[in-house]
Amino acid sequence: MKTRFAPDRGLSSRMLITSFLLGLLYVGFVALLIALTRSAVLAVLIAGGMLFAQYWFSDRIALFAMHGKIVTPEEAPQLHGAIDRLCALADMPKPRVAIADVDLPNAFATGRNPKNAVVCVTTGVMRRLDADELEGVLAHELSHVAHRDVAVMTIASFLGVLAGLITRFGLYGGLGRNRDQNAAVIMLTIIGVSIAVYAISFLLTRALSRYRELAADRAGAMLTGRPSTLASALTKISGDIAQIPSRDLRQAQAFNAFFFAPAITGKSLSSLFSTHPSLETRLDRLGTLSRELGEQA
Repeated sequence: MKTRFAPDRGLSSRMLITSFLLGLLYVGFVALLIALTRSAVLAVLIAGGMLFAQYWFSDRIALFAMHGKIVTPEEAPQLHGAIDRLCALADMPKPRVAIADVDLPNAFATGRNPKNAVVCVTTGVMRRLDADELEGVLAHELSHVAHRDVAVMTIASFLGVLAGLITRFGLYGGLGRNRDQNAAVIMLTIIGVSIAVYAISFLLTRALSRYRELAADRAGAMLTGRPSTLASALTKISGDIAQIPSRDLRQAQAFNAFFFAPAITGKSLSSLFSTHPSLETRLDRLGTLSRELGEQA
């Protein structure tokens, strides 16, 4: 699907490389486990079914978990109006529009493709941002849909579950009946390999997640032509998230990779483990883009 969103070759190549490496990693992992224990076959079938369900119903799952509700133009005319303008400007299909009645100021996009996508904003973010700032956030989320990185992240983030699931089947299935030394060696091998697989997939998906946020910032700001309003929205949201009770933030952290801004307090222990670039990095990039657009004008 071609849109007027600025293409990002860096994002496309990173999605391709990440998908290839994760696929290669898990093919090797599954092949090893099948060679070691028959129970891995059942685990692969179950995990494959779960992955298919998450991919096909990712929008419904996300809305249910965040208490989001699809709204009509009559129920949210201003929100629909903003998305209508942006979709016309970007020449892309309009996604479904949802609102989550939570105070956490945030937004996210999900769905397996642009024709089956949904953009959801919280009542908290609508209450805190003005019209231009909210439009900047919506443009950011729509760029995720246009670039199809939402679907890639949905699949990539799920694959980490496979290591633990297959390991459990291996330990409590075929290995549980064998108590000899060979079984112990196999068990330790599976545990070691599964830990390595999870760690590698975790770092790969985190790296992709950080880059895609920078790509969405740039594409969204280029579409609206106002990087400063997106920077203002980002500053407001990040500052207000710090005031949200820790209990509420912990409940939302499972969706950090999909949020406009991460639901965390303080700074991450390491940039390697973060789903988003630092606030300073994002603001610096938007500031640079603002100067570039000003020079072109």
